[in-house]
Amino acid sequence: MKDIMIMNVKKIALGASVVFFTNFAFAQTLQDGINSIDSDKFAAAKTNFSAMISKEPTAENYFYLGNTFLRQAEPDFVSATENFNKGLAADKKSYLNQIGLATVKLGKGDKSAIAEIQKIADSREKDAEVQYRAAEALTLFEKNNSPDLAIQFLNKAIERASKKEVPAYYYYTLGDAYRLKRVPGDAMSAYDKALPLAKNKASVHTRIGTLWMAAQQWQQAKTSIEKAISTDATYAPAYKALAAYNIKYQENAKATQDLINYTKYADEDPYTQLEIAKLYFTNEDYANSKAILDKIFDKINDPIKFKLRAYVDYADGKYAEAKQNMDTFVSQAEKSRIQPADQGLMGLIAAGLAKTETDAAKKSALQAESQQKIAIAKGAKDETLKWDMELAKINGGGASQASVDAGPTSPAIEALKKQVAANPQDSDALYKLANAYQDAKNWNGAIVTWQKMSGLLPDWAPAYYSQGYAYQQAGNNDAAKIAYEKFISTVKPADVEANKQTLAYAYFAVAYLEKDKDVAKAKDYVAKSLQLDPTYQDAVKLNGEINK
Repeated sequence: MKDIMIMNVKKIALGASVVFFTNFAFAQTLQDGINSIDSDKFAAAKTNFSAMISKEPTAENYFYLGNTFLRQAEPDFVSATENFNKGLAADKKSYLNQIGLATVKLGKGDKSAIAEIQKIADSREKDAEVQYRAAEALTLFEKNNSPDLAIQFLNKAIERASKKEVPAYYYYTLGDAYRLKRVPGDAMSAYDKALPLAKNKASVHTRIGTLWMAAQQWQQAKTSIEKAISTDATYAPAYKALAAYNIKYQENAKATQDLINYTKYADEDPYTQLEIAKLYFTNEDYANSKAILDKIFDKINDPIKFKLRAYVDYADGKYAEAKQNMDTFVSQAEKSRIQPADQGLMGLIAAGLAKTETDAAKKSALQAESQQKIAIAKGAKDETLKWDMELAKINGGGASQASVDAGPTSPAIEALKKQVAANPQDSDALYKLANAYQDAKNWNGAIVTWQKMSGLLPDWAPAYYSQGYAYQQAGNNDAAKIAYEKFISTVKPADVEANKQTLAYAYFAVAYLEKDKDVAKAKDYVAKSLQLDPTYQDAVKLNGEINK
């Protein structure tokens, strides 16, 4: 799930406002709530703000509680709206709660809310807090925002506050606005200005790290995130950022440890736990994802829970259950929340259902639905799942662990399985195990092990070639073709000469598998095969057949 792996910095909960009270202890309680939000401790923040309301039910306090429901990873619009309305009941002119309600509209996809927020901000130009909150609202949502207006309001807020002291979170949000505008240099400058002002430097270093991740500057990202953890080893969002980094590099074991640490330092808020379940799924740790989801399922009102359960069911091959959960999600969620990836998942589920459907008309309809919905995801360039490979696995039979265990084994396989279980990062043991499965003609075992190898070393091209060969031997030609093409695209230009023979076969294999479907592509690929090895007789023969 790409929208889970490179985290939107808004989800790291950026601060809240500072309000000056004569009662110091009361102000300290507000600051505790601010710190809790920033540390992904949303249950603690809600407890804080609820206690403040009990002590003094002001419009501002209802706003802080309502805003907490918007800051969490999956916004709870119902609870936010309830608190903003209570704030307006306490003070019908409350500008903050007016902004809060407009923010809810914006989060649901109603972009007319942008004009509402602008009108409120323009009416209170000298109020730094209103300017800030208006800007914050316009940077909260990845698909519904207005960074140019946010920058305008933030500059006014900074100007008004500069007579005293500019809060660090004004600069955080300015960085977010520039980030949404895709101006990383100005975003970094804003975060740099926040650094000396921030009480918790880990907060800023984490934001800088995720900005580097968005720019695909991975080493700088890792350095900044590690700096955040060394500054404050209990700052939960840093571990979520590190998990995203390790998921990107398919370091599954490290990502799992990061998520354990994130769970340790965040809190038990159900929506935070939902975010952890999503991250476990992205890390292909379906067992942990399901365990957490089951634990909090009845505590969550948001229909997003049905979508996540559908993904988990799909991963288990439970297509009927997955369809039921996706149908529930689609029927309950705001239309703006239905993503191209959701269409793609529904397409894969339809393909899974089509495989066992005995009624010819229903089977044909499911296959057509599958193609149409997967095309939506691919057309949007969504990479939540590898759509072609997933479809190929469904149609050709996926290499499940059960199929591996049911296949041939040997003493070498059993010994190497124990070695890999003891150290999943041992690439040498994985390589030997994959070859041992091939020697035993346990092709499903070879497929699964080569997949683990490419997960451990994503830039090592031979693992993809070997997957292609194993898929071909298992009779799954569609998956074989995709794996061979991944091999071809992964070989670095400097390594072409050393891989000439293997590349020649990969090009030939794709050409052979495409000759009855895409003749133009087959001609192109067989020509490339012969360019690499003019003496390759199978390619010479195929070239003659398709160029008659």
